Amino acid sequence: MPNIRSNLFAVAMLGAIAFSAAPASADQQELQDMVDRATATLNAFVSDPDKKWFRRHIERARGVFIVPKLIRAGLGFGGSGGSGVLLARDSKTGEWSYPAFYSMGSVTFGLQIGVEVSSVLMLVMTTAGMDALLSTDFKIGVDASIAVGPVGTGVATHTFDILLYSRDRGLFGGLTIDGSLISPQDSKNRKYYGKSATTVDVIVLRNVYNPGADALRTAIARVAKGQASPPPASPPGASTPAE
Repeated sequence: MPNIRSNLFAVAMLGAIAFSAAPASADQQELQDMVDRATATLNAFVSDPDKKWFRRHIERARGVFIVPKLIRAGLGFGGSGGSGVLLARDSKTGEWSYPAFYSMGSVTFGLQIGVEVSSVLMLVMTTAGMDALLSTDFKIGVDASIAVGPVGTGVATHTFDILLYSRDRGLFGGLTIDGSLISPQDSKNRKYYGKSATTVDVIVLRNVYNPGADALRTAIARVAKGQASPPPASPPGASTPAE
């Protein structure tokens, strides 16, 4: 009887452990899917013949912020929301960091009806822009200057902290991002890297890693070096970005 009880207890404990580990594994897979979608989004921008402006400026970017899917909806009043990742280039080695997770959202008022899905990609061009993204909360158009691409040849792009481009699909006919709040998601960093990790840990100290993000880092490094080879195939499970 003692052995039977011991075995039953062991089975119950293993079941409890498996049950408690399942949500963490599911959360990590969901975050990996987001990273894969960010890779697909980057590849879509690179291969788009209308995005020469983006390809020309990423070579000088200090960081890249990618939101694979930003959904904006309105019926009388509206709002937008999405999740994204930030990667930064080491100024000395040129090596790109692993991704840190962020949320992006806003609330708007006024007469507006429709739904829009956008893929958003921001190029962080200055130290001020990077510092703003590393802060607790960053409000677009307030905490850093931003230009929405394409920027004409008569505009001095070095005067802007962040350059933004989007690929839109929907009824609004254009993405409005002024006033949007971008906030770091340290809880997602912890789930993805399996340990406590702030945005500074990921972007500045670089003391965490996950090989699941290597495809994204490699893709950004290739594009930032001006390599014009076709982008690799989208990772399994990656969704097609908005067009």
